[in-house]
Amino acid sequence: MNLKITAKNLAVLSFTSAFLIGCSEKPNEKAIKPKIQGTPEANYVSDVVSYVNPLIGTKGPFNHRQAGNVTPGAVLPFGMFNFGPEHAYTEDLMAESEGISKKILEEKKRVPVSPGGYNYQASRVKGFSFTRLSGTGCLGASGDIPVMPFTKDITFSPATDPINGYYSAAFSHDNETAIPGYYQVGLDNGVNVELTSTTRTGIANFTFEHSDNAKLLFRTSYSQLGSGDAFAKVDPQRGEITGYVTSGNFCGYLGEHNRRDYYTLHFVAKLDKPISGSGAWKDAELSDGATSSKGAMGYGDNGWPDIGKGSGVWVNLDMNDGETVQMRVGISYVSLENARENLIKEQGSTSFAALRKQSRQAWESELSKIKVVSDDKSKLRIFYTALYHSLFHPNVFSDVNGEYTGFDQKVHTISSTQTAQYANFSGWDVYRSQLQLVTLLDQQRGSDIAQSLFNQANQFDGVWDRWTHNAGPTGVMSGDPSTIAISNFVAFGADNFDVSGAYTSLRKAATQPTEFDLTDIGCPVFCRGQKPSLDEWQSIGYISEQSNSWEGASETLEQASSYFSLAQLANRLGKQDDASRFVDEAGYWRNIYNPSATDSLGYIQGRNKDGTWKQEFDAYSGHLFVEGSPAQYLWMVPHDGAGLATVLGGDRIMSERLDSHFRKADGTWVLYRDSAQFADVSNQPSILSPWMYLHTGNAYKTQQTVRETMAQLWLDTPDGIPGQDDLGQMSSWYVFASLGIYPKYPGRADLVLSSPQFTQAKIGNLTINAPSASRKNIYIDSLKVNGNDTLKSWIDETYINKPVTLDFSLSSEPNQDFGKAVEHRPPSYAPTNLEEKSIL
Repeated sequence: MNLKITAKNLAVLSFTSAFLIGCSEKPNEKAIKPKIQGTPEANYVSDVVSYVNPLIGTKGPFNHRQAGNVTPGAVLPFGMFNFGPEHAYTEDLMAESEGISKKILEEKKRVPVSPGGYNYQASRVKGFSFTRLSGTGCLGASGDIPVMPFTKDITFSPATDPINGYYSAAFSHDNETAIPGYYQVGLDNGVNVELTSTTRTGIANFTFEHSDNAKLLFRTSYSQLGSGDAFAKVDPQRGEITGYVTSGNFCGYLGEHNRRDYYTLHFVAKLDKPISGSGAWKDAELSDGATSSKGAMGYGDNGWPDIGKGSGVWVNLDMNDGETVQMRVGISYVSLENARENLIKEQGSTSFAALRKQSRQAWESELSKIKVVSDDKSKLRIFYTALYHSLFHPNVFSDVNGEYTGFDQKVHTISSTQTAQYANFSGWDVYRSQLQLVTLLDQQRGSDIAQSLFNQANQFDGVWDRWTHNAGPTGVMSGDPSTIAISNFVAFGADNFDVSGAYTSLRKAATQPTEFDLTDIGCPVFCRGQKPSLDEWQSIGYISEQSNSWEGASETLEQASSYFSLAQLANRLGKQDDASRFVDEAGYWRNIYNPSATDSLGYIQGRNKDGTWKQEFDAYSGHLFVEGSPAQYLWMVPHDGAGLATVLGGDRIMSERLDSHFRKADGTWVLYRDSAQFADVSNQPSILSPWMYLHTGNAYKTQQTVRETMAQLWLDTPDGIPGQDDLGQMSSWYVFASLGIYPKYPGRADLVLSSPQFTQAKIGNLTINAPSASRKNIYIDSLKVNGNDTLKSWIDETYINKPVTLDFSLSSEPNQDFGKAVEHRPPSYAPTNLEEKSIL
């Protein structure tokens, strides 16, 4: 049976609201009182940059392939230029993976060590690249133009060095410094490297202990996973190296669709020491004395570039022992002329020390937007490092003159409301909480990012891509995260962009199937359609196993969230008919809940187009849905928790099922990379699940589970991020959890509550006081909102525009009455009149 929703109204399953949608929380019994007088002035932590350790998350807990993939180096908040090391494989590191060893040694493929270029377990550096993405799961995100300070003879082409064993240098973490905006490492070849950056430029100091063979290698074609074209030219008279690389291939080894070029990075590098000679290589051929090179690495026959392909140049340096050669670099995704202008405008002749100071100040300014009180230095390091990692992406993509390359590969200029165009939108990841955090801290930046996404959609025939990389759509992952992102931007106060135009575009995408929606181009990983198989959604009320999607059931859940968020945006714009329609469609998740999925339990289950259920169902299979199991995806209904409780059999049953999801039969916690029967709060499908206890009335279990997740998974160590950080998404989860708040609803700024870990904190208009917060006091005993007692486990959107103070009293024992009553639980949004419609 299929539940086809025909009602025009929405039931909000909350005591505080009986309206259609978009209602604010009612004041709690009493009128809102002013802030309590006599509250002591908070002694917020200062010099917060000193608490950031960029090496947290660079080490895998089990092997190097399981790291957070973050990128220590020199970068400003949301900077285009991310200057840092690209590590090389060694035989001992390859030994951790039989598959990688085979690919390199037998198949002769070029394999990067880490998606971010850096890995704590690595021990050699092959260069320092200009662009990197932080926390990606896939390889192939940038890593453009690695420059290697080198002190040996050039005896063969670097393209033929299988693991860069010769054209690299060893290093030790004992001789390494990583702080926001600055990176330093002493290489075993006698070169000390210091890096800092501006938004669009970088500067390096290379100090050579011995100068008789000092040179720099520019590996122009060596973007992380290959290139389609590359060129470099040496101009000894001007003391500069210029060129470009054309690349793409993000996740290209997972499918042929992304094995293509979709961006070109231009660069100019100026040296302050004379160039005494040069040379070049292309593939296996060396050309000593040459001043230019041209040639691509390619993407191989399966998305892995072939060893032996690629081009670059080197320059010999005229300098004395112990001297430093300074390299200033400007980049642009538009032209060499723009790269030069970026360098002039952002650096000029400013000294390295001054630029380093400016970089630190920029990070201090951004990180200080969240203020906390604590004397626990370890806790502060974890927190401010997580906040730091949350503020890398999306990246500024336009040049200082406002130009940028669009998805149509044409040059555009930013709109009148924008301060910059942004790129690198990891939609499936960051729609959940990272973009909300970014917007809470800077609503204009949120507006700029929103307009950027709209610009890209307009340049791509109206399709809002779910994972954008520089100037190209990649289609990676599933769902329609752009709709949720735009709705979230507006909900969190970022509305200084073409909201009406964006809504019109998103509405069209939600109601009119495109050619991409109706084809399987790029599927399963790179489905080009924004709404895969939208025709099925409209006709049968779910995405089937025969659809043009990665996986029908998980796609249905993602789209349900998308339609709910679009309903919220429609409501804000006064489009009530649309709002009603889209909330109804958000209820389609019910069509893929099978109460008889197993002999004893119901689950979200894949469904065939004819209405029958997918066979060979295994609730604990970690590969049945997108990056998760049915047991993990069961809880991914953020807008209708009460509805989920109802179909599961009630509050008690839902609470017990959550218990068994987070704990084994003996009561031990299972939060991370165990059987897919259990939660994995290191990955997106599970990060909502701790908050779903709130819909059972057991708010104290949310408090307990969130705190336990923070304690077990987030550490003050190199392996202190639980899995890939996904462009800051996972770190943003930790930031919100630390403050005792979480943005659970797609398209709404309501926050659900847990217990803060800091005694005092401030973010935006929210002031959070929890004077008894400690490692033991993890339960909410009582709460005041603007001085009024409340038992509600959530707050409404009031704080976006007005000051709101939360006064928590915490305890080591749970107050089970907090959040227990139905009227005190977070609202749930469900369709009212469900008409059963057989599709058999």
